[in-house]
Amino acid sequence: MQWRKSSFSGSGGNCVQVRQDLAAVRDSKNPVGPVLAVDLSRLSALVKSGKLDR
Repeated sequence: MQWRKSSFSGSGGNCVQVRQDLAAVRDSKNPVGPVLAVDLSRLSALVKSGKLDR
């Protein structure tokens, strides 16, 4: 599966990579490390709605 740098990543090498099918994210500094498998469209909707705010 292909990975790409998220458009939300900042500069300076701190990158979040998104899997091509948008089903997982990982830290670009540790590509063989853990992967967070998520429904990114649902997570994005939750973040935008403010439901995850403290």
